[in-house]
Amino acid sequence: MAGKDKPETTDDGHYVVISGRRWRATDPDIPEDVAAELRKALMAARRDVGTMMRAGDDPAPARARVQAAKVALGERGTPWWEESPEQRRKRWEQGLGG
Repeated sequence: MAGKDKPETTDDGHYVVISGRRWRATDPDIPEDVAAELRKALMAARRDVGTMMRAGDDPAPARARVQAAKVALGERGTPWWEESPEQRRKRWEQGLGG
C-alpha cells in the first residue's frame, strides 16, 4: 500500500494495485463531493445485490446500478484518460442522474 488510506498506483496513475492485482483507478478529475455521492450509490447497490441474493430474488437490477456507478466513477467503460474533459464531466453527471 502506498499509504494508510491510499492504495498503491501504477506510475501513470491509471490503475490501483491491491493484493498484486491491477484495478482501474477512479477518475481523479471527479470533484470529491461528486465522487463521494457516486461511491455512496455504489455501496448501496452492492448491499442490494447481497440482500436480493439472500432473499432468492434476481439481483440483476442492483447489479445494473453497480455497473452504472462504476462507469460514472470511470472504473469501467471507456478509460477516463481516453476521454475529453467534457466527456468525463458528462459521464459523472449522468451517473448522478443529471
